[in-house]
Amino acid sequence: MRGLVLPASRLSDSEVTVKRGMKETNPKDAVSTGKVPLHLCPDTVLVAGSMAFLEGAVKYGAFNWRRAGVRASVYKTAGLDHFLAWWNGEDIDPDSGLPHLWKLLACVAILVDASLIGKLVDDRPPKVPIDDLLKALQPLVREIKDRHADKHPHQNTAAEFPEMPRLLLPTKSRKRVTPRG
Repeated sequence: MRGLVLPASRLSDSEVTVKRGMKETNPKDAVSTGKVPLHLCPDTVLVAGSMAFLEGAVKYGAFNWRRAGVRASVYKTAGLDHFLAWWNGEDIDPDSGLPHLWKLLACVAILVDASLIGKLVDDRPPKVPIDDLLKALQPLVREIKDRHADKHPHQNTAAEFPEMPRLLLPTKSRKRVTPRG
């Protein structure tokens, strides 16, 4: 059970220590509070990522990117492939049998790790002021929403569509139909 939370300025140092769950008699409490709070990363994320890394280890060798390095564009593409598949209702990657989100997690983790150890080949395109663009578009977003504030259309979700629609992909055998006018 958590204690009463009060502004620290109202409490003495010893009261703050007790309220934070530390014992004044345990010197490790004082030392550990300045460390990276590794307990904040959910264990489920560690387990999920480890399963995706297991697949990579048996296919390519554990930590292979640390030897060879990685291009940012390759992992952006792989990560977006998994994200888009998941976003469009495919939870499990048919190639690996693992959840797409787990594979996405591994892609991002490899990018982070490679960037931190100097093994990331930064082949991103030239930087653009995307933040400025997003901020500049906010008034237009508000204007569009305000213009249609009286409308309340139904917002469709995946839960309402148990069956995935078929995609009509262009093929060489399919004739192009042009509208007559």
